[in-house]
Amino acid sequence: MTILGRRQVLAAALGVGMSSRAMAQGGYPDRPIRLMVPAGAGGPTDVVARILQPQLSAILGQPVVIENKAGASGNIGTATVAEAKPDGYTILLSPSTSALTPALYGKALGYDPINAFTGISYVASVPLIVVAPMDGPKTLRELIDAMRKDPEKYSYASSGNGGIIHLAGFLLVERAGAKALHVPYRGSAPGLIDTIAGRHAFQIDTLGSSKGFLDGGKLRVLAVAADKRLPQLPDVPTVEEVTGFKFAIDTWYVAQAPAATPRPIVDKLNAAFNQALSDPAVVKRMGELAIVPMQSTPESAKKYFDDQMAFWDPIVKQSGAKPE
Repeated sequence: MTILGRRQVLAAALGVGMSSRAMAQGGYPDRPIRLMVPAGAGGPTDVVARILQPQLSAILGQPVVIENKAGASGNIGTATVAEAKPDGYTILLSPSTSALTPALYGKALGYDPINAFTGISYVASVPLIVVAPMDGPKTLRELIDAMRKDPEKYSYASSGNGGIIHLAGFLLVERAGAKALHVPYRGSAPGLIDTIAGRHAFQIDTLGSSKGFLDGGKLRVLAVAADKRLPQLPDVPTVEEVTGFKFAIDTWYVAQAPAATPRPIVDKLNAAFNQALSDPAVVKRMGELAIVPMQSTPESAKKYFDDQMAFWDPIVKQSGAKPE
C-alpha cells in the first residue's frame, strides 16, 4: 500500500470514529440519567433535585433517576461523579457546601475540585436569614451589642461543622467585631429547636427551614443575609442595612458533569436545566420554599462554583473548622 493509500485508510477510519461519536452524542440521551445528590433523602439538596426531576425527565425524554449518596460532607457522592464515565449519564447536583470541602479536607479530598468537573447549570439560590429566640434580642443591633458586651456568654447554632450555615454565623460574628461560641448540630432542625429554647443567641438558616417556627411565633427573624430585602419578608432589614457592612450569603446548587463530558451533551443538559427552571410549576414550588431559580451558561456555572471556592477558602481556614 502506498503512503497516500495508508493516509486515505487512516482518514476514513478517523472519519468513521468521529461520525460514530457525533451520532452517539446526537442521540443523547438514550437511557436513564443518574442525578447524584451527595446528601441524604429529604434534605435541601434532595428537595431541589426532586422538584426538577419530572421536568428534566420530560424534556430529555429519559428518566432522570436521583441517587442519594451522603457521607464525608458530600465527598463520597461527589467523588463518585468525578470518577464516572464522562458520557452525560452520571451528573451531580452540587450544593454550596461542596465549595467549602476543599478547604476542609485539603489533599484528603480524593478528587480535584477545579479540574474534575465541568459546569452544566447554576440551578438555584436560597437566601439566608438570622433568627433568634422570641425572648432574645428583638433586633440585629441588640444581638451584636450583647455579644460585644459579654463575649463569653453567647453561642450560635448551625446545621453542622464546616458548612455554609456555620461559616455564615462565624462571618457575621467576626465582621461585627463580636465573639460567640459555635455549636454544631446534625441538621438545621435540632439547632433551631435549641435556639427556640433560648440555649443560643441566634442561628443563621434558610427561610424554608425556619418558616414553620416563624409562622408559629416561636422564632424571631432579625435580618436577611442578602443584597436586598426578601419579598417574603418585606419588613425585615438586610444585615447591611443594620450594620453597614456587606453580608450577602446564600446556599446554592450547581449542576456539574465529569470534566471530559463532550460539549454537545453539556449544552443539551444546560438547555434542559434552563427550560425546567423556567417552568411555571417549578418556579411556583421553589417560590413557596424561598428558593430562587437561576439561569446560566455552562461557563458561568463553572465560574460561579470556582469563585465560591476561592471566597470561602480563607474563611474556612480562619474559622478553624475541621471535617466531621
